[in-house]
Amino acid sequence: MSDGETIALVERAPTLDEYRRLRASVGWNEVDADGIVAGLSSSLYAVVLERDGEAVGCGRVVGDGGIYLYLQDVIVLPELQGQGWGARIMDAVMQYVEEAARPGSFVGLMAAKDAEGFYLRYGFERRADDRPGMVWMR
Repeated sequence: MSDGETIALVERAPTLDEYRRLRASVGWNEVDADGIVAGLSSSLYAVVLERDGEAVGCGRVVGDGGIYLYLQDVIVLPELQGQGWGARIMDAVMQYVEEAARPGSFVGLMAAKDAEGFYLRYGFERRADDRPGMVWMR
């Protein structure tokens, strides 16, 4: 970060363009624009990390708001990774989760490659091999 730059965490969902740019920056696949708009507007909670008003990171919580909560899209631009910004996003997301999760709630996430250790710090555990997670993508 250079002199004069301001980085702030703002409680809001990223815009369509911000979301697309953040996903592309970390090599994630493209997603249908209508799907993105529907998904972002249905977030239970979202934060955007802004540098001088430009989105440089984000994180969301999705789910049914009762039993199931999932952390999604915890992204930080590659040039800002390793500087604690992902932890700032996760701290905000986890504060929401701790307030919203009811007894017996399931809180899950799908970690990006090589990010498992990051989430272990927040109390997440790898699923046992006899309880595999599954995915279906269109």
